[in-house]
Amino acid sequence: MTTSNALRYTRISTHESGTIPAAGFGTLIPDQNATKQATRAALEAGFRHLDCAERYRNEAAVGEAIQDAFEAGTLRREDLFVTTKLWNTNHRPERVKPAFDASRRRLQLDTIDCYIVHTPFAFQPGDEQDPRDDRGRVIYDRGVTLLETWRALERLVDDGLCKSIGLSDITLEKLREIVAVARIRPAMVQVESHPYLPEWDLLEFCREHGIVLQAFAALGHAMEPSVLADPVITAIAQRVHKTPAQVALAWAVQRGTAFLTTSTKPQRIQESFDISALPEDAMEEIRNRITTSVRFNAVVETGVPGFIPRAR
Repeated sequence: MTTSNALRYTRISTHESGTIPAAGFGTLIPDQNATKQATRAALEAGFRHLDCAERYRNEAAVGEAIQDAFEAGTLRREDLFVTTKLWNTNHRPERVKPAFDASRRRLQLDTIDCYIVHTPFAFQPGDEQDPRDDRGRVIYDRGVTLLETWRALERLVDDGLCKSIGLSDITLEKLREIVAVARIRPAMVQVESHPYLPEWDLLEFCREHGIVLQAFAALGHAMEPSVLADPVITAIAQRVHKTPAQVALAWAVQRGTAFLTTSTKPQRIQESFDISALPEDAMEEIRNRITTSVRFNAVVETGVPGFIPRAR
């Protein structure tokens, strides 16, 4: 892991893509106009890693904000790292490249820096993103394996269409299975992680294999119990004259992970980028004194996102 000038500019090495900006802006924002404005604010604040997804239904708005920055001369393509994701209904190999190409068109980009399998669960293929039976149960696709989907992603790298590939919402056990047989290893794994769910074993495995662990819900998504109201976090924030959110995000980067944060408010977006290094005793306090353990999102068990984050 290398730093340039400040923690906020940290880039984490990966075996496939060179380096990945640790500070990432997530674009799970329901409103199209709000998405465009928030993405624009994130780029102005200094974020150079944007996380997108077919599932979010707003890639076009993100693409417009990116193109605006290119045209204004405030952003170069080579300085921007863009991730987007393959949704569960497109796991069959013949559906992967069409889904990928559609994301590229919406984002108005020739290449994607990292293309991620959104969850390891395949849903019934089709245009309906959330296929359900008459009893409201998800209809899974038993006719395709995760490895078959992964092989289709590897071909995208072979063809020069994306620089790297990855996985999201995956357990350590399932990740081990893919890494053991992958011709092209994941460059990045995106999972829920925060001081209440540090995922130390997964992080260690990722380090061993040159994989970047990227934490979503890095601030707990305003769920209860509140990560940002934890007395250990708030005490450190007071001591170092930072907000609890800045403490949690700095902790994420200093321990070797990338993070995602989402907001529609420019002030909050700027706050999330303006992180700085914590003293070592603060890092030890967070690791050793926080005993709460909670997963806020059950997606790793079902493939169905367990919450929509509240934009703040």
